[in-house]
Amino acid sequence: MMQSTSRIVKAALAIAAAVGALGASSVFGFLPGNQAQAQPRELNVYSARHYNSDKEFYDRFTKATGIKVNLLEADGKVLLAREALGQKPPADVIILVDAGNLVFGAETGIFQSISSRELRAKVPAHLRDPEGRWFGLTRRFRVPMVNPDIVDPDTITSYEDLVNPALDGKLCLRSSKKIYNQSLVAYQIENTGEVKTSEWIQGMVGNLAPASQPLFTSDGDMIRAVGRGDCGVALANTYYLGQRQGGDKGPEDKALADKVEIAWPDKVHVNISGAGVTANSPNPEAAQRFIEFLADESADYAKANREYPVLGAGSDPVLQAWGSFNEDNVNAATLGRNNATAVRLMEANGWSQ
Repeated sequence: MMQSTSRIVKAALAIAAAVGALGASSVFGFLPGNQAQAQPRELNVYSARHYNSDKEFYDRFTKATGIKVNLLEADGKVLLAREALGQKPPADVIILVDAGNLVFGAETGIFQSISSRELRAKVPAHLRDPEGRWFGLTRRFRVPMVNPDIVDPDTITSYEDLVNPALDGKLCLRSSKKIYNQSLVAYQIENTGEVKTSEWIQGMVGNLAPASQPLFTSDGDMIRAVGRGDCGVALANTYYLGQRQGGDKGPEDKALADKVEIAWPDKVHVNISGAGVTANSPNPEAAQRFIEFLADESADYAKANREYPVLGAGSDPVLQAWGSFNEDNVNAATLGRNNATAVRLMEANGWSQ
């Protein structure tokens, strides 16, 4: 624990120095009242999810319980750094995207273990921490997406198929700096080992399309490029496609996204957004109740952003139209455990932008 605490504090200091010049108001979005110490009927929630729809659920929680939610939004690593450094206001709950970030928070002592029969019943075992320090609230799938006029979706039945020489000059990838890609590589390490994962990375880099050099910085831009035919196939998170096919991003994006199809692998890598109660929470019982509330509302909480709930496909017609698939039940905790190795392999094998 001494090494872990030192590591998070060092990271926290580096992040704090990087963002300090911006000023808190330019980095963090405060709702009224969240600069004050939390009272017994208040919760301070740090969130790396930046969706207006989430705030509607926090309002529902307040109406149901009378507990006010004070919200602070920022990048996940910044939020973890603030909590590690003891900055005010202290968090009761931290909501993060990607299992890698949740594992980091748990291993560095930021989250505490909680015992909740309700959460154990509603969140499958592979989508929560074995020690009860964090729980998945939505599922996110990073999968191949194709333009069927360029790449037959039936020719891609696994992540390994992305190294097929037939895809030379057709593959688009997002930057390796994004943790979504790091977690996908971490998943491959768990399934196939370091040697085969290194070969897989090399093969994908060798198939990059001209449009993907330099690498994309957003999934949305990649999906547009697939729709235009600049890429034959790309790796992206499903909710980016769902938002666009559902018309959430406007008619132009919808027209391009409607030209894109998912090529579901035989075993689909699953990632999550989730939450944990902080070790220093002044209100741990209310914090646990808040997470239980979001889990109880999981289908709707996920639907608002076109994500998958932790169970099933929910009622979103866009997601239902994509059909069924075979989710790989590798525990999400492995994504964080393999992160450092994943980053090292990506840098060593050409996926380094």
